Amino acid sequence: MRYARFEKDGTIACGIVEGDTIKVITGEILDGGTPTGETHALDSVQLLPPIIPETFYAAGLNYVAHIKEQAESRGAKPNIPEKPDIGYRANNALIGHNETIVIPKDATDLVEYEAELVVVIGKQAKHLSEADALSCVFGYTIGNDVSERTWQRGDRTFWRGKNADTFKPMGPWIETDLDLDSLETTVRLNGEETIRFETNNMLFGVERYISAMSKYLTLYPGDVIWMGTEGKSPQMKHGDVCEIDITGIGTLRNPVVRES
Repeated sequence: MRYARFEKDGTIACGIVEGDTIKVITGEILDGGTPTGETHALDSVQLLPPIIPETFYAAGLNYVAHIKEQAESRGAKPNIPEKPDIGYRANNALIGHNETIVIPKDATDLVEYEAELVVVIGKQAKHLSEADALSCVFGYTIGNDVSERTWQRGDRTFWRGKNADTFKPMGPWIETDLDLDSLETTVRLNGEETIRFETNNMLFGVERYISAMSKYLTLYPGDVIWMGTEGKSPQMKHGDVCEIDITGIGTLRNPVVRES
């Protein structure tokens, strides 16, 4: 099942996506909702971030090639983590499918995308084993972890480099029926493929992360976990369009502009 949040004629609603149609539902997405009988053409609505998380978690370095390339760009030796590492992001940075990534006018040219699988938590969870970890998962969506690398390296925290307004596109919807091992992530910049990788080829998988996190943190319905990215990211600039496709979920597309 695919669940989406959308805006139509100034009204925000939720629905179930079936092909080129969205069926309006009442109630909460995480409860499954109840169809109202009202439908819209998918291309007639503005898709929004499919959920506004209670807590916005982000996995640390979680793909080996990405770790090595980031270290090389700094002239440093790769430091492969021995355990899952988690951070936080800010809801103010969230935008939806087809919304515009706005690069602040004083940002440097080192603005890059990071294609990420996003886990959406559906049930409260604490002290889960790896074997039981997926029992709290409602579904999955796609995230683009936009990063201004100069700010990221220069600030003591990631408050600008990772969390500037519009720097966290997420969508287009939540897919509840997914086989993690079958997923492939593909990124296109202006229609040209820039990277393709096995989505689940993580240093620490979804089960390991949820189990490690729930040992210390209570996960709540609506929380999201962005699972990291693979490979090196080309820089994005004014006029670009970034598309991230994950098998079985769909495509998250966002144009890029620089603030004037």
